[in-house]
Amino acid sequence: MMLSADIKNKYELVVGLEVHAQLLTKSKMYASDSTEFGNLPNTHISVLTLGHPGTLPKVNKKAVEFAVKMGLACNSEITRRNIFARKNYFYPDLPKGYQITQDKGPICVGGEVPLTLPDGTKKSVTLTRIHMEEDAGKSMHLVGEVDTLVDYNRAGVPLIEIVSEPDIRSSEEAYAFLMEIKKLVRYLDICDGNMEEGSLRCDANISVRLHGAAEYGKKVEVKNMNSFRNVARAIEHEFERQILLIEEGVEIVSETRTFDATTGTTASMRTKEDLNDYRYFPEPDLSPVVVSEEWLESVRKEMPALPRELHAKFVNEYGLPEYDAGVLTDSKEIALYFNELCEATANYKAASNWMMGPVKSYLNELTLHISDFPIQPNRLADLIGIIDDGKINFSVASQKVYPEMLKNGEKSPLEIAQELNLIQDSDEGSLRPIVESVLAENGAKVEEYRSGKKGLMGMFMGQVMKKSQGKADPKVATKILTELLEN
Repeated sequence: MMLSADIKNKYELVVGLEVHAQLLTKSKMYASDSTEFGNLPNTHISVLTLGHPGTLPKVNKKAVEFAVKMGLACNSEITRRNIFARKNYFYPDLPKGYQITQDKGPICVGGEVPLTLPDGTKKSVTLTRIHMEEDAGKSMHLVGEVDTLVDYNRAGVPLIEIVSEPDIRSSEEAYAFLMEIKKLVRYLDICDGNMEEGSLRCDANISVRLHGAAEYGKKVEVKNMNSFRNVARAIEHEFERQILLIEEGVEIVSETRTFDATTGTTASMRTKEDLNDYRYFPEPDLSPVVVSEEWLESVRKEMPALPRELHAKFVNEYGLPEYDAGVLTDSKEIALYFNELCEATANYKAASNWMMGPVKSYLNELTLHISDFPIQPNRLADLIGIIDDGKINFSVASQKVYPEMLKNGEKSPLEIAQELNLIQDSDEGSLRPIVESVLAENGAKVEEYRSGKKGLMGMFMGQVMKKSQGKADPKVATKILTELLEN
C-alpha cells in the first residue's frame, strides 16, 4: 500500500529522544582506568571495570560536575541527594552483568532545550531527566567472521543520558534538538559531541496518532543511528511504516528496532523490555552523593557563556541579523573569537562578514580549527579599521593585505598596505584629473549616460580604478564622477 499525502496528513508524529553523551573525564565513572579513545582493545581495563568479586566502585566527582553543568545549562532542577542503582541485563559487552546507573532519582530533573528551526520558528523541547551512568563495552563483528569480539575499553566510561519528553513533532525538530545538544556539550567542554566515534549516541522513541487524539500511540524505539541525518531518516521511515500498518489494520508492536543506513529502513531487533525486566535495585556498594549548596554555587560560577546567551548578545548588543548570529554561535571557538574581535572594533557587521567569508573559507579550505588561525582578533580589527578609515578598500584588503597577514600574523595591516603601496588616494585634487581623463576618453559613453544609461557608472569607475592602479577611494571617485556627469 502506497502512502498518499492525504493519508499521511491525517496523522501526527510523536518523538522523544534519549541522547547518551560520553563525558570528557580522564578516568571512568567508577574506576581509575583511562577513558582515552583509540587505544588497543582491552588495555584500559581493571578488576573494577570487569566487576571482579570484592571490588568496590567509587564515583568520579568530575563526572558529577559535568552532569550538573548540563543540568544548569538546561535549567533543570539539580537533585541534592543522589543514589545509584543496578540495572541488570546480560550482554557480552557488559562484564559485570549489570550497569550502575540512576533510576528513581536522576541528578537533573526537568528542564528544557530551546530550538530555532530552519524557518525561524522558535520551540522548546522539555526534558524529563538527565542522569549519570556508565557505558558498556563494544561488540565487534568482523566481515566474514562468525565470532563476536568484545573490547572492554569503553566499559565504565562516564555517560549522561538526556531524556526528552515526547515533544518533538518532525524529523527537522529532532535534528535541531540534537544539534543544540551537541552545541551545549561542546560549549560546556563536557563531551566532544562526535557521533561517528560514539561519544554522542541517540535512541528515538517514535509513535503516531491521529491529529487531535489525546492518547499517544504505541512507541517503537530505534537504535544504531550514527549521525544526526540518519536519526532524521529513521524517524521519517518509521513515521510512514507505522501509518501504513495502522491503515492496514495491523497493530503496532512495542519493540526495539535497528536502522539500516544503506536502505534507510528499520528492522526488528527484539520486543521492548519493560522496566521490571531490568530488576533495578539500589547499588549497595556506593554511598549517596550529596550535592551541597556551596559546591553547586561554585559550579554555577564556572559556567561559560552558552550559545543562546552569545546569540542574544550578537543580535541585541551587536545588531547582527539572526542568521549571522546563528552561524557565528554554531562553534564555541568561532563565537569566542568573534566576541573578542568585537571588543576591538565597533563595526560589528563588517566583523561578521569577515568571519563568515574570508576567515571561514580559509579554515575550511585547509581543514583548520580557529585555534590554528594565524591572525589574532585585534589584528583583524585593525584591518577592518583601515578599511573604515578609507586607507584601502575591501577588495584590496581581501585580495592583497589579508593574504599577507595569513603569512605573517604579527605584522599590522597598515604596515603591509604601506609596503605594498596600496594606501588609497582620497584626495579630490589628485583624483579629479584622473576622472576627467577617463570621461574625455569615453565621450560617446558619457552621452549615453546622460541619455539615461545610468548603468555605465560601473564602467567609468572601473576605468578610474585602472588608471589609479586600484588606489582611488571609491567614495571620492564616485562623488567626482557623479558631479562631472550630471553637470
